[in-house]
Amino acid sequence: MYHLYSHNDLDGVGCGIVAKLAFGDQVEVRYNSVSGLDIQVQHFLEKTKDSMRQDELFITDLSVNQDNEERLNKYAEAGGKVKLIDHHKTALHLNQHDWGLVQVEYDDGRLASATSLLYEYFIQHDLIIPTNALDQFTELVRQYDTWEWEKHDQKQAKRLNDLFFLLSIDEFEEKMIRRLSENDQFFFDEFEEKLLDLEDQKIERYLRRKKREMVQTFIHEHCVGIVHAESYHSELGNRLGKDNPHLDYIAILIMGAKRVSLRTIHDHIDLSEVAGRYGGGGHAKASGCSLTDEVYQLYVDEAFRIEPMRPDAFRNIYNLKGSENGSLYENREHVTFFLFPSDNKWNIQINGETQDETFSAFEEAEWFIKRNYAASLVRDEVYVTFLAEHMKLTNRSRR
Repeated sequence: MYHLYSHNDLDGVGCGIVAKLAFGDQVEVRYNSVSGLDIQVQHFLEKTKDSMRQDELFITDLSVNQDNEERLNKYAEAGGKVKLIDHHKTALHLNQHDWGLVQVEYDDGRLASATSLLYEYFIQHDLIIPTNALDQFTELVRQYDTWEWEKHDQKQAKRLNDLFFLLSIDEFEEKMIRRLSENDQFFFDEFEEKLLDLEDQKIERYLRRKKREMVQTFIHEHCVGIVHAESYHSELGNRLGKDNPHLDYIAILIMGAKRVSLRTIHDHIDLSEVAGRYGGGGHAKASGCSLTDEVYQLYVDEAFRIEPMRPDAFRNIYNLKGSENGSLYENREHVTFFLFPSDNKWNIQINGETQDETFSAFEEAEWFIKRNYAASLVRDEVYVTFLAEHMKLTNRSRR
C-alpha cells in the first residue's frame, strides 16, 4: 500500500493525480494545508505498526517540521519506506537525508514543481508509464506553479489552475484522471472553455476592485502593498506588482484562513526570507506565513489606519508618464509632484518647490515619489489647470 500526503493547491493535487494514475486503488491520498501536514505525518507514524512498514509514504509539495524530520529519520532507519519530494528553497536542508529529494530548479534553468519531480521520480523507478497527455499535464502544472506560464504566454497553464478552483478537489481529480487515462493529448472540453472564459471576466472585475483597496506602507526595510483578498492570490499579486513596480512585494491577507500570501515581481527580493522571519516559507517570488500576533500587528492593525492608494489615471491624453511637458502626480494629502525634464535630467517640484535631487530617467523619479509619498498620476483636467497656472506664474516671473 502507498500513502501520499500532499499540498491542497494545484501542484499538490497534481501529485495526487500522478500517484493515482501510477498506483490506482493501492494508494491513499490526503491533501493538507501547510500547517496540517505535520499533524498528518505524526499521526501516520504513531499508528504505523511493524506490519505496515512495507507500506510506502510519499510527502509532496510540503516539508515537515524539525520534530517530524527526526521521527521520519527514525522511521527510515527502522526499515520504513518514505520519500519527501519538494521544490521549495526552505526545504533544501532535507536533502541531507536519504529520504529527502528537494530540487528548486533543473540543470537547464527551468524551475521545478512537486508534480514534475514526482512524475520524473516515478518514471525513473518504473512506477508509471509516461504518456503525451501526462507529459503535457505535468508541464502545465509546473509552468503555473513556477509562474513561467506568463513568461512563455502559456495561458493553458493558468486556465488549468482556474478550472482547479472552479471545481471541488474530488471533481477535478476524477476529471483529470479520466482524461489522462483515455486520451493521448491534454485538452479542455467545450463546456470547460466557456466556463473558463466567464471566469476570466470575473477575475478581471475582481482585480480591478482589489486594486482600489490596496494600502502602501513600509514594513522593516521593504515598501509593501497590502490588500485583503480571499481569492485569486497569484493573479492579484502579479497584477498589483506589475502596476506598482515601486513596491518590493504585495502582502495578501486571507483572514478566513489566518494566512498571509506574499508575492513579488522583483528578482532582488527573496520572499522565502521575508516569510521565514515569521515562521513561514516558500519560493523567492511567492511565499506565505500564518497570521501570528506579530504579523497581525504589522500587516493588519497598523495598516488599517492607512487610506488605500489612488490608482494612476488611465484614460489620459495629455498627462502621460514621461511626457516632455512634464507629468503631474498627487497623493492623498493633496501634495502635488510635478516631474519634468531639464538638461537631460528629470526634476521634481513638490508643491511648486523644485527639489535639489535630480534623476537620470523618468522611471527613477516616479519610483522615488511613489515609494516615499504614495503619489498617483492625476486626471487630464487637473493637469491642464495646473499647466495653465504654471504658465501664468512663469510669465509673471519673466516680466
